[in-house]
Amino acid sequence: MAPAEVSAGEARRRKIVGVNAETVTDVTSTDFPGHYPGEDHTWSLERFAENFSVQYHKSLPHEAVFSLINIDASIANAFRRILIAEIPTLAIETVFVQNNTSIVQDEVFAARLGLVPLTGARSGLDWLSYVAKNPTDDEQDVEKTAPTDKDTVVLRLHVECEWAEDGNKSAETEPEKIYQCKVYNKENEEEFETVKGANIYAKYMRFEPAGRQDAEFPEPDGLVRPVNPDILLTKMRPGQVVDMQMHCVKGIGADHAKFSPVATATYRLLPTIDIMKPILGDDARKFARCFPKGVIALESVTVEESDSMGSEYEGRVGEKKAVVADTLKDTVSRECLRHEEFKGNVKLGRVRDHFIFSVESTGQYESDELFLESVRTLRAKCQRLKRDFMTNVVR
Repeated sequence: MAPAEVSAGEARRRKIVGVNAETVTDVTSTDFPGHYPGEDHTWSLERFAENFSVQYHKSLPHEAVFSLINIDASIANAFRRILIAEIPTLAIETVFVQNNTSIVQDEVFAARLGLVPLTGARSGLDWLSYVAKNPTDDEQDVEKTAPTDKDTVVLRLHVECEWAEDGNKSAETEPEKIYQCKVYNKENEEEFETVKGANIYAKYMRFEPAGRQDAEFPEPDGLVRPVNPDILLTKMRPGQVVDMQMHCVKGIGADHAKFSPVATATYRLLPTIDIMKPILGDDARKFARCFPKGVIALESVTVEESDSMGSEYEGRVGEKKAVVADTLKDTVSRECLRHEEFKGNVKLGRVRDHFIFSVESTGQYESDELFLESVRTLRAKCQRLKRDFMTNVVR
């Protein structure tokens, strides 16, 4: 017997999670074999490829909003977890403090430096390897795990604060006018740049390439540097010195949050708003105010609608009616369900298999590249699982 056909309306109804004033209904999916007699819900790659789609709503260098449509929650959540914890980035792992007479203690300063997002040539990041762990104190093992140009990137921060010319004799109190800092060049300690003020920013960290790193992280855009050069590290006063060497390594967010390539990676289900009965006039304006701007629009009742029997618009030509404009902007606050005049006139819900992702990159990857990286990572994990499974079956 051929599988039973399901109407479009019924298929949509099965996907909706009901949102009521105080409860949520139909949370669990039902599209699995045996739930509906006579219907074929076995999973197939062909059906998935035909129905699955990706829609981009916003694509900026550091922020992306996109939808994954017709996909299971477990897969969507796998992408979210991979985005947060399994895409490798570069971060400061070890700080060697040569001199620090600033007000910030060494360990606090080191922790602050570790959280500064870094960027550089993507090809260079891919070229870098992970630092080998040192499980023992054996001298040979220590030699094998010593830093190399293949696994460690070195940054230097050397700044000295001093009085500006006649700053100690001036009646001025503005730090920008009475203090200045010497920011030393990475190659020659005798060369320095003098900057006004006493604030130490992330842009003063200098990249010190070694071995092949000159070629892998070329100037000017490929150099390893902070994503945001104006991150404030500390404030200094005349006579204080900060001289530190930082070793940056490749890692993933599962090891430490500083390696996470995203500031946030979240998803939500697409809201649905079904107006069951016409909402007109002042009620329509009040209804629109129950939602964020742009979700509900006001349109005039047309002559055709007024002349249509049973439309409930008879004799209401020109009056404003509430219509759904863009549910993507809705936050599902349920405000409309608090008002008596709207009870029975509207149904709220969410589409169970429509996931709206919001991804904010920390800067090492473009925001739209991050999702593609998560797909590659999940694919590699699946291939590894398949290979291990086949190996165990053969055994």
